[in-house]
Amino acid sequence: MNSRSTESILADPLAAEEKEAARVPMTEEGFTPFYQRTVRQLSAYVRRVSGNPSLAEDLVQESYLRLLSARAPWDQGEDACRRYLFRIATNLLRDHWRRPVGRPLGEVPERALPAVDPPPVENPDYGNLGAALLSLRPVERQLLWLAHAEGMSHREIAAVTGFGTARIRLALYRSRHKLARALRREMMIREVRR
Repeated sequence: MNSRSTESILADPLAAEEKEAARVPMTEEGFTPFYQRTVRQLSAYVRRVSGNPSLAEDLVQESYLRLLSARAPWDQGEDACRRYLFRIATNLLRDHWRRPVGRPLGEVPERALPAVDPPPVENPDYGNLGAALLSLRPVERQLLWLAHAEGMSHREIAAVTGFGTARIRLALYRSRHKLARALRREMMIREVRR
């Protein structure tokens, strides 16, 4: 501890106690409203980036569990905690993508496969966009989602992803153009099918 921080603690011991008290893990009463305000956004983000609703559900639950067991920045406000939560989810997605792929489904006996829910009814307004988004790489979907659906700045996206802001700016530019091309392609395909 340097002399400056020692002096500030000696000068105002209550401020030091308040700061340490703010680092205490979140209580259930404080967490519940935070969860209710963030779960839809985080679920949508992880679903869009992963492209897999059941995986997204698992990763969202694990994100909140890790947030509660970590020393989250509760003292820095809800926005900081929200960015931290998205960072956890991003890291969980990366960990998932790094894992070796299991055996192909063709090698698994059909009786061992779980029952599949019917696909959700496709919203005609979002069909082209959904298909176009799925044609992008996960990291491209991730950046676009954070920037446009979550309204995060380049600096906030950098805090969530661990990339530099210059890289984010360039990757977003490229991802937007790639999405636009994919969207035009999807729209042409749908017109031909009509």
